[in-house]
Amino acid sequence: MKSSPATSAIGDVAHRFGLETHVLRHWEDVGLLHPERDSAGRRRYGDDDVVRVAVILRSKAAGMSLEQIQVLLDDDHGPERHRVLQEHLADLDRRMEEMRVSREMTLHAFACEAHDIARCPGFRAMVDDVLAGTRRLDLSPAGPGPFAS
Repeated sequence: MKSSPATSAIGDVAHRFGLETHVLRHWEDVGLLHPERDSAGRRRYGDDDVVRVAVILRSKAAGMSLEQIQVLLDDDHGPERHRVLQEHLADLDRRMEEMRVSREMTLHAFACEAHDIARCPGFRAMVDDVLAGTRRLDLSPAGPGPFAS
């Protein structure tokens, strides 16, 4: 007698990853997840589904959009995969540079004797590119998306 693979209910998977069940349903609606259904129509998540949830979470934590993640998880988007990954790497490099500058500015402000850091010549030099208009800062959480025009 062959046993069926172990599966989990939506609530169990959501709890495991600290998610609300509507998040998993949304990810299914947009095509990221494809859980099986039992005879009563309830979602049953197998091991592969649980791995996909972990991949989605890790990818989102890295700043990827659901659209980018879809390309990575969908065999039909194979040719787009490298383009999406190259764009994501460029975005990561941009964000890492902004974090480096932010760290330098924070360390300088921490050690600075000036009460108003905007009046400190050393700190002000760190924003010269913004003042000159040669650098525009994207204040959105993940920066420009891969499909932004």
